[in-house]
Amino acid sequence: MSTVTANPEGIDPREAEALDAYSRIVVSVAERLAGSVANLRVTRRGRGGRVPAGAGSGVVLTPDGFLLTSAHVVAGPGRQGKAAFTDGREFGFDVVGTDALSDLAVLRAEATDLVPASLGDADALKVGQLVVAIGNPHGFAGSVTAGVVSALGRSLPARAGRAVRFIDNVIQTDAALNPGNSGGALVASAGQVVGVNTAVAGVGLGLAVPINAATRRIVGQLMSDGRVRRAYVGIAGGPRPLPPAARVRYGRTTAVEVVEVADGSPAERAGLRAEDLIVELDGEPVTGVGDVQRLMVGERIGTLVPITVLRSGRELRMELVPKELEA
Repeated sequence: MSTVTANPEGIDPREAEALDAYSRIVVSVAERLAGSVANLRVTRRGRGGRVPAGAGSGVVLTPDGFLLTSAHVVAGPGRQGKAAFTDGREFGFDVVGTDALSDLAVLRAEATDLVPASLGDADALKVGQLVVAIGNPHGFAGSVTAGVVSALGRSLPARAGRAVRFIDNVIQTDAALNPGNSGGALVASAGQVVGVNTAVAGVGLGLAVPINAATRRIVGQLMSDGRVRRAYVGIAGGPRPLPPAARVRYGRTTAVEVVEVADGSPAERAGLRAEDLIVELDGEPVTGVGDVQRLMVGERIGTLVPITVLRSGRELRMELVPKELEA
């Protein structure tokens, strides 16, 4: 038989119990991740030596010093810096690789016994789910805010030189992001990192790059090669509803309309035209621009890729050979 403790403040016992459970989760997540989130003080080369060039947070990936952060935190040539932890330790770091088109970067600190964070899968998140944003803006005490997943599937534009892409499946949360929290961890209640905090979208809105299969591949390439190779097709496009007959034929409601074809691009050589509707690429269904971006990975550079389009209601099958995207 359960008993209800006295509640002198007049709060409903069920609400008090829920608040207590909420607090326990947030405290547990904060304690588990605090030692795995670093304060980053970034420097660049100047006339008189190294000078400050920004600050942010980073998440420990491996005990031997690999850290994950936002690319914009360490953007620019010759960036180095110091990574400070809540236990008082401080290590120098170098930038291993950055990818502005996903806003992710990997660093290597001069350390051998760091505590790595556990990475989760943002694709399993639900709207309304509790998340905790953890950063380390000062180096001596982590910053912790809690909230819920406000929306999923958002897109965030990213630019690298002339190349512009959209970061797909960005997580929107109402967990406040404090200055210096860019590159910090967005953590689910089980203590796994499901996102990298990247931007403040407005009052009460924060955005995080998801940790999922796609971003894990990006992180792996940055760790091993220092860069990410992407295939390039050479179209500008947008979502468009399929005609009724095509909806029945393909079992979906949208495709990607080709708005523009770049001169000399793989798409032009393959015969694509403006107003074509792309419904399949390399045998995979295409319902939005994100599907095209997701499929254009480095492995498809220089390979023959079949593409299926609708042109004036007729299905056409073509082949194109993507080239490497150059920033």
